[in-house]
Amino acid sequence: MKHLLSAFALTLAFCLSIAAPAHSEPASTIAGEWVVDLSTATQENYTQPMRLMLEPDGTVTGAFYNSAIQAGRWENGRGRTCVSFRTTDGEGPYHTAACLIGAEVVGQTWAEDRNFLFNWNATRPSQNDPGAQ
Repeated sequence: MKHLLSAFALTLAFCLSIAAPAHSEPASTIAGEWVVDLSTATQENYTQPMRLMLEPDGTVTGAFYNSAIQAGRWENGRGRTCVSFRTTDGEGPYHTAACLIGAEVVGQTWAEDRNFLFNWNATRPSQNDPGAQ
C-alpha cells in the first residue's frame, strides 16, 4: 500500500506539472515598447504607444493608449505569444487582445461603452520615430 501511495503521488505531481506549465517568454517576445497604428481610412498616421511587461506568473502590466493596464494575462500557445488586458478611458472599459505575429503585434480593442471594435497593428518604435502622436 505504501508503494502504491508513493507511485500515485509521483504520478499526480507529474500530471500537475504538465497541466500547469510555467510561463516563459520566447526568444522573440511581445514584451516591451510598441507603436500602435490606429489610423482609419479617413485619418492619416494616427499612432499611440503601448508598453507591455510580461510577468512570470502570466500577468501583463504596462500601458496602452496612455492608460494603465488594469488587469491582463499572457500565454504562449499554438506557436505564438498573446496578451489580453483591460484598460479604461475613465468612462468605460476597453478590452484588448493581441498576438505577436512575426515582428508585428496584431490586435483588436473593444470599447464596451462606446459600442465599437477596432482592429489594429503595432510595430517596434524606430530610431527615427518621433513617438506616438
